[in-house]
Amino acid sequence: MVALTSLLLPIVLSAVAVFIVSSIMHMAVPLHKDDMSTLPREDDVQAALRPFAIAPGDYMLPRPASMAAMKDPGFTAKLDKGPVILMTVLPSGRRGMGAQLAQWFIYCLVISLFSAYLAAHSLASGTPYLAVFRIAGTAAFMGYGLALWQESIWYKRRWSTTLKYMVDALLYAGTTAGVFGWLWPR
Repeated sequence: MVALTSLLLPIVLSAVAVFIVSSIMHMAVPLHKDDMSTLPREDDVQAALRPFAIAPGDYMLPRPASMAAMKDPGFTAKLDKGPVILMTVLPSGRRGMGAQLAQWFIYCLVISLFSAYLAAHSLASGTPYLAVFRIAGTAAFMGYGLALWQESIWYKRRWSTTLKYMVDALLYAGTTAGVFGWLWPR
């Protein structure tokens, strides 16, 4: 077992490295350019929705009031007539990405912390690089990737988009694992 405090450097450096890799993946590599589709007649849809002043949040259309309401003929008619929509409404206006980038970095730190926790309780000081890589990488992959499937299972995100994010998760996990293997206490 290794003291978690002895892994502070790999925790922080792996989070920084993943942050850099993710920036490259989303700004320089065109893998994610088609993750979202353009809505037909986008300007018309936006103009039609604007008078409703929909507050930022997550919405479902139509949305049943209860499980029993899902069997109501009026609700099923709405489903059949369509459209059926799951949407997230963001605040209007321009905004920077500072808050999202800060949250992403904190998330990277949390994944690295959990990877460190698992590795610290599974491995001894002086463990060979590949053994550290395997444990830290598996933990990081679980954190970065496995929960993404829920979006495709429950909310019908395209599986191709989820699989592209799984490629990202594999890169982030490999980056995390590499840093931990490199800086593992000897």
